[in-house]
Amino acid sequence: MTRHIVARTSDIPPGGNKVFGVDGRDIVVFHVNGEFFALLNRCPHAGAPLEKAACVARLTSPEPGVYERSRVGELLRCAWHGWEFDMRNGQSWFDPKRVKIRSYPVSVESGEVLQKGPYVAETFPVHVEDSYVIIET
Repeated sequence: MTRHIVARTSDIPPGGNKVFGVDGRDIVVFHVNGEFFALLNRCPHAGAPLEKAACVARLTSPEPGVYERSRVGELLRCAWHGWEFDMRNGQSWFDPKRVKIRSYPVSVESGEVLQKGPYVAETFPVHVEDSYVIIET
């Protein structure tokens, strides 16, 4: 899996999102509750851009007339037709067995770690077999 450095954490404000072109795909990164989530920026229903989706909470009801909110901001509601998806894994709440948005692993790393990088140049052994006399004029 290829890693792509797409932004500073400060480029995506809390509660916001930003779209990046990665390998010919538009991927939207959301910053919610201190975490980052990356999804393909396309609703599987009709192709709406998910960057325009509302970030909503999970609403459950243990009994009639009682509602509980959880995971505030972690669910997406498509702006075109209201389909809802789990931001953590792209799973649809409308049809969880068949519909899913492609999600991507996201990590946050410090600049110091990235500066060191995993980059290693190929090295070769060096031997000195003879000596030369050099005169500078």
